[in-house]
Amino acid sequence: MDALKTIAQGCAKDKLPDFEIGDTVRVDVNIREGDHERIQAFEGTVIARKGSGISETFTVRRLSYGVGVERVFPIHSPNVKAVTVTRKGNVRRAKLYFLRGRVGKAAKVKEQVR
Repeated sequence: MDALKTIAQGCAKDKLPDFEIGDTVRVDVNIREGDHERIQAFEGTVIARKGSGISETFTVRRLSYGVGVERVFPIHSPNVKAVTVTRKGNVRRAKLYFLRGRVGKAAKVKEQVR
């Protein structure tokens, strides 16, 4: 068990991105295509965070040409280069799965007033 903890500590990121459920985030992901690498941005609303420790993940949802697209990102993955919060959301739920059944303005999350 100690060996697993030391492996997890080596892979864990030192500074975690600070975001909550309902925030609109931009995730910069490293994409490998053959021997080329590039950074691809995926921007959407965080609808879930799951797990803890090295296996923690978050789900980001966005609409692309009228079709809902969701991607699950491991927080400690070396392929996740940066997570930038573009908009803070004001929600009262831990999981926003209800957004899957909504379209248009009904699928928007209210912005947090500061």
